[in-house]
Amino acid sequence: MLRNLLAEASAGVEGHKFSPHFLQTEWELIVDAWQLETWEAYRDVPRLGRKTRLSEQQRQLLWAIFDQVRSRLQSDGLMTTAAMFGKLTARLIEIARSPFDFCVVDEAQDINVPQLRFLASLAGGRPNSLFFAGDLGQRIFQQPFSWKGLGIDIRGRSRTLKINYRTSHQIRRQADRLLAPELSDVDGITEERRGTISVFNGPGPIIRELVSRDEEARFVGQWLQERMAEGIMPHEVGVFVRSDAELDRAGSAVAHSAFPCKIIDDTIETTMGFISVCTMHLAKGLEFRAVVVMACDDEIIPLQARIEAVTDNADLEDVYNTERHLLYVACTRARDHLLVTSGDLPSEFLDDLRM
Repeated sequence: MLRNLLAEASAGVEGHKFSPHFLQTEWELIVDAWQLETWEAYRDVPRLGRKTRLSEQQRQLLWAIFDQVRSRLQSDGLMTTAAMFGKLTARLIEIARSPFDFCVVDEAQDINVPQLRFLASLAGGRPNSLFFAGDLGQRIFQQPFSWKGLGIDIRGRSRTLKINYRTSHQIRRQADRLLAPELSDVDGITEERRGTISVFNGPGPIIRELVSRDEEARFVGQWLQERMAEGIMPHEVGVFVRSDAELDRAGSAVAHSAFPCKIIDDTIETTMGFISVCTMHLAKGLEFRAVVVMACDDEIIPLQARIEAVTDNADLEDVYNTERHLLYVACTRARDHLLVTSGDLPSEFLDDLRM
């Protein structure tokens, strides 16, 4: 619906040349995220993470579009998720009382602006009331922004954990090749990835480039059969692909193994006796003894549609980084066994994974 509102509003504003993708991301990451209500607020807001530079004239054109969208949402009695968090935050500030003494937040790298504002209001200014756990290498949903600017300053109060209990040494070491040895956030917090160790060993990951999708499906099916013969149960296996468009390929591969599979939806529920199949995004937070990351073809990861949607070359780096992180997340869902395959011209990331 939001896409339609943006299209309708932009059609009535002459002189702009912004793509639908740019309009939507500018709305989601700036206007809606920061709950901007006036032209002055939009004009002056820092656009961290948005590398496309805008003149004041361009911002005026954009605000003419966004203000129409805001008015339409209000007149229709609709509220975005960001607006909901904004109202909750305002209410907590108004009553000056938090319903919780302490709050523990996992996957903190994917917290967005309105969510962090809400958590800051839950803290109510009390020391040590918030605890965050996260991994910058797994940031796949949110663009960076300043936590300090929202009243949560973790400088000097954070540390990087170096012991990995979930993934074998061999899988972790190879997956780490997809990321830089150091990752930093907007506030200068640096996460040093070197020196991490795993508490157990396992077989090395297999990276295989097949000449066709049919050959890939047969190879994956045989690999799955071999893992089952070793005693791994179907529900201990996950098969991941980049997007919904490749789910049929995953289903075909599992069919070659003669074991049943279940497509995981947003409920993220695995089923006893079934191999789990899902996109890399939904794999986040899951863990399996054996994992197949398949259909890692050129134009699938990094996703060509995301690359083509970029209107400024400076934004390409962000696209490539988040696509790398996505593949990293998928690979590190594996505890003991990892297979990464392509069934066409392979993704450039496979070379990085092998280095």
